[in-house]
Amino acid sequence: MFNVYIIFSESFDRFYVGMSSNVKNRLKEHNSKSVKSTKAFVPWKLIHIEKFETRIEARKREKYLKTAAGRKWRKINLGM
Repeated sequence: MFNVYIIFSESFDRFYVGMSSNVKNRLKEHNSKSVKSTKAFVPWKLIHIEKFETRIEARKREKYLKTAAGRKWRKINLGM
């Protein structure tokens, strides 16, 4: 099982979209500053998860959520 997740940093009003098979562990990595792209914006909180059977499906959804259309989807469906 693969998960696409969206985390949010309230302190910096920033979002991050990622993919992981263990979201709980991955969120700990983000908050422990061990992820280069997110360490400057700690703390992060999990705001959305989608589950997929295959890595290919998850990667396709992750890529979509990182586009302008995906940001629009997030604004409409998550209110952010």
